[in-house]
Amino acid sequence: MEQRALGATGATVSRLGLGTLGWGRGVDPADADDMVRSFIDAGGSLIDTSDTHADGAVESLLGKVLSDPSLREAAFVVTRAGAGGRPKRPIDTSRQHLLSSLDASLARLGTGHIDLWLLSAWDDATPVDETLDAMSVAVATGRVHYAGVAFSRGWQVGTAAVASARAPHYRPLAAVATAYSLVDREAETEVIAAARAHDLGLLACAPLGCGVLTGKYRHGTPPDSRGASEALGPDVRRLLDDRGRRVVEGVVAAAAGLEVTATEVALAWVRDRPGVASVVVGPRTVHHLRTAVQSDALVLPEEIRSVLDEVSSRDAGDHR
Repeated sequence: MEQRALGATGATVSRLGLGTLGWGRGVDPADADDMVRSFIDAGGSLIDTSDTHADGAVESLLGKVLSDPSLREAAFVVTRAGAGGRPKRPIDTSRQHLLSSLDASLARLGTGHIDLWLLSAWDDATPVDETLDAMSVAVATGRVHYAGVAFSRGWQVGTAAVASARAPHYRPLAAVATAYSLVDREAETEVIAAARAHDLGLLACAPLGCGVLTGKYRHGTPPDSRGASEALGPDVRRLLDDRGRRVVEGVVAAAAGLEVTATEVALAWVRDRPGVASVVVGPRTVHHLRTAVQSDALVLPEEIRSVLDEVSSRDAGDHR
């Protein structure tokens, strides 16, 4: 699997990343171990998790898998912090909360450092200098190798990048993670532009649009799918408006013509967009992971890419 530079840093990551959000919904230790080993064997390195996935249980599960030194050495571990988890303060990027969250993540992951630590939310109650100082401390003490932001607005990405680059005691940010897919190109307007302007590596999350781009919802909602979930169903339905359905049909038609899966087409499109360092998929089974990995070998013909660009363009509709 091809490795790509993470923004302006010297680090490299696999252009397909393994996400673990789905692990909180019934993935047992054996399945998790199989997925990580299959991913590493295929040349993958970037593994994305969060301290909020299943209230930290996913980090613990990943930590058990990575207790194998050979797997930990091959993995580029990404996790996040900033969600407070408290009713009165669900977002907390204070120095106290971030550094204590970091230590808790390190303990659950069973590792001495996190390769990329992402700020998962923007806290208006905490000065940005305090937040960035905490991230700088994490890097300076060796607990974190690189820092970045996730799921932020364009102006927030720019503000954080400028502040971290100008202040001598801060460490420049390395990456930004954001939702990005053929059915959700909202990030192109500001977030991706800001990431490219500041040389931040882009991690494209939800590249299959909550599973919409696999084609599984073309004729209904499978009972065991995200669309049938009370928590995730609204996200799926949001992406299945008229424009979203046209995009899905375009992807399915392209896949049929190329004799590959819709998943492979959708992932290949995101992977080759400007500025993308890694595309993070969240499989729940080894079979789903192997289908995603197959996309690494797919090169979309220019005529197909152009058609997908057009049918998914913001001019064709939006998901505001």
